[in-house]
Amino acid sequence: MEKGNHSEVTEFILSGLTDRPELQVPLFVVFLLMYSITVVGNGGMILLITIDPRLQTPMYFFLSNLSFCDLCFSSIISPKMLLNFLADRKSISYTACAVQMSFSIIFTDAECLFLAVMAYDRYMAICHPLIYTVTMSTQLCKQLVAGVYAVGLVDSMINTCFTFQLSFCSSNIINHFFCDIPPLLALSCSDTFINEIVIFALTCCITVISFVTVLLSYVYIISTILQICSTEGRCKAFSTCTFHLTSVVLFYGTIIFMYLRPTSSYSMDTDKVASVFYMLVIPMLNPLIYSLRNTEVKDALRRAMNKLLTNS
Repeated sequence: MEKGNHSEVTEFILSGLTDRPELQVPLFVVFLLMYSITVVGNGGMILLITIDPRLQTPMYFFLSNLSFCDLCFSSIISPKMLLNFLADRKSISYTACAVQMSFSIIFTDAECLFLAVMAYDRYMAICHPLIYTVTMSTQLCKQLVAGVYAVGLVDSMINTCFTFQLSFCSSNIINHFFCDIPPLLALSCSDTFINEIVIFALTCCITVISFVTVLLSYVYIISTILQICSTEGRCKAFSTCTFHLTSVVLFYGTIIFMYLRPTSSYSMDTDKVASVFYMLVIPMLNPLIYSLRNTEVKDALRRAMNKLLTNS
């Protein structure tokens, strides 16, 4: 990897989702609505879990952290994206680009790892219910959350340092709506081979470990559920996993689509759509997935509303 002269580029230009002027305002309205739903949904979920004693369980502790992750994830990207829809010059400073990329990596990793941690939590709850409360102690839950963010931070520091030591001496137009690694590597006039190896190794390590954890957890969960005699018991056990399983399918389905499709079908425009889905749509959908058919969350919301109305 060749160390570059940072003075060669002081800012980047984000090409955005589209360069068609007639679509800028409609897209601004759509993504503003999406971001508003994301903030209200995830912020409300965090608040509800914090104030309701009945939701003080490991499952909801991890869910509140997933909501925090989704909220931060969307907030890193959406404000600048919304501003650029209305701006004539869609620029971002060199430092702001590095910060945006760094935090997007942290919360991408965190989202991936939290889904694995939540799968392990469901495995313990269903397959080992007698020792669940002892095993999933408050201390262990906090350690798992700290570990998730530590992994994301280390991955982010490595990738950000490697990427921004490159030289950007030709075009400064990033073919994306945010500062992502692949379009930045495409701009560099340095040798990016080592960067690509590092990105591949770290991404594979985090994604594969998370995916295998989720897969093995659900193999054991399904095996245990099938051994339950009554249909009602099987339905009740599986209902505690359906919300998480939906999030897993959405997130990993998008990741698999992005990274395991044939090279011949690769295009940056397709990547932009996929990025919108897992960085903006999924954070908006997660609180809806975990609340619309979740009796415990709906009951907690009803209690909170009744308490608020009573006090007023």
